[in-house]
Amino acid sequence: MLEQLFGSRTRAKLLHLFLENVSRSFFVREICRAINERINSVRRELDNLEKFGLITFQTKEQKKFYQINQDFPVYNELKALIAKSKLLAQRILDQKAQKLIGLRYLALTGQFTDEENVQTDVLLVGRIPREALEKFIKELEKIYRREIRYTYFSTQEFNLRKDLTDKFLYSIINSNKVVLVNKLGI
Repeated sequence: MLEQLFGSRTRAKLLHLFLENVSRSFFVREICRAINERINSVRRELDNLEKFGLITFQTKEQKKFYQINQDFPVYNELKALIAKSKLLAQRILDQKAQKLIGLRYLALTGQFTDEENVQTDVLLVGRIPREALEKFIKELEKIYRREIRYTYFSTQEFNLRKDLTDKFLYSIINSNKVVLVNKLGI
């Protein structure tokens, strides 16, 4: 049974996609873009997971829309496994963040905390070299397999916006967030 679940890289990406978006349904080309895999391998793995009973589909406008089957016998366990993999990814991220020279503050919000009304996913404050910042964001996108919206402020700009009670900044500060680095005492 387990070899059916974790037999390929494409299947693992599909599991992440469906288990991180349990209320959504996706059509094949949308899935291919989301997980960056070829259509033939995606179709093959969707067929395998459908036969296995983990995903279901509905046909709308001559397109098949796939969604996770929440009645699957080990659905809750798989969901918990994905959540634990996110914790491991967060540890890796924390280690990489500690190595960023000049970083004074790093908070995850937005899609990391299911905060839909926050316009950014990562807030970074400090004096980070551009190349290091770009490399860090690319690594972050690779770990989480999605595009990351980030905001970077110098410490001076952050303090100015904070003193001015900047609406954008306070929407981040007052949202649910995971603070990985805090040398500013916020």
